[in-house]
Amino acid sequence: MVTMTIPDPGSGAPEAVIRPIRPDDDAAIASIIREVMGSFGACGPGFASNDPEVDHMSRAYAAPRAAYFVLELADRVVGGAGIAPLEGGEPDTCELRKMYFLPPARGRGLGERMLALCLDRARELGFRRCYLETLTGMEAAKRLYEKAGFRRQRGPVGSTGHFGCDTHYLLELR
Repeated sequence: MVTMTIPDPGSGAPEAVIRPIRPDDDAAIASIIREVMGSFGACGPGFASNDPEVDHMSRAYAAPRAAYFVLELADRVVGGAGIAPLEGGEPDTCELRKMYFLPPARGRGLGERMLALCLDRARELGFRRCYLETLTGMEAAKRLYEKAGFRRQRGPVGSTGHFGCDTHYLLELR
């Protein structure tokens, strides 16, 4: 599997590493998901932070046609993102899942790198479309998705259970 080292020359910022999730990352990534979601008021039912997989991400993304990557800065996990088949969706549609970064990872282009890695993996796994859900307030994330070619949908696709999300996107993978 892919491991990507991203130097940050001249800024003094720590080198970034994107790599597949391991079991010893589960507690850190669960904490990140809950912290970031909470900072946007996205707590409680209907949000990804309450999904059963959050506490055992490495196991959940070991499933067929799934992958989850973590982002490290200075040997500390500060974010992650993954893809998996869209629950209740077409077999050729995946979902970009649980893409969250702590503040030290933001504004460095690392989200673009992580998103590109996830979409490349989706293509390798044979998906033709990628779906995602987000919410009002996550404007930087929306700009990232739109820049990558995601198009807004009128409503949810599939059956993720994330009824707290109010913005839905779909991308045709080429």
